[in-house]
Amino acid sequence: MNKPTLAPRWATPLATLSATLLLASLPAAAQTLADPTRPPAALDTSRPAGAGDGLARLQSVLIAPRAGGRHVAVIDGETVRLGDSFRGARVARMTQTEVELVRGRERQVLRLDPPEATTAGMTPAAQ
Repeated sequence: MNKPTLAPRWATPLATLSATLLLASLPAAAQTLADPTRPPAALDTSRPAGAGDGLARLQSVLIAPRAGGRHVAVIDGETVRLGDSFRGARVARMTQTEVELVRGRERQVLRLDPPEATTAGMTPAAQ
């Protein structure tokens, strides 16, 4: 009757170490995961539409509902209040859809993008 031979005590750890080193030397095939919280490229506000044309872009306006309440707007990513200065112009007037900037005798009215220019299928709150 033949007796099975036993491997030396160091054979199993050596095989495990060899397999680990072999796997570690293989190139990783992992893909970069997309951030699920990042907005779609069409809605990316980090690069405003019209960037590079030198024109300021009104992004949002918030007006408190009570009389004399706070008026705040975001123009090219910068938050301004009624009476503040933006690029050398004074914020003279705000409505729900417009901000008027005054530089001496020059007046510039910035308007929010019209609703039809927003992404189809979005709720008004998301626009």
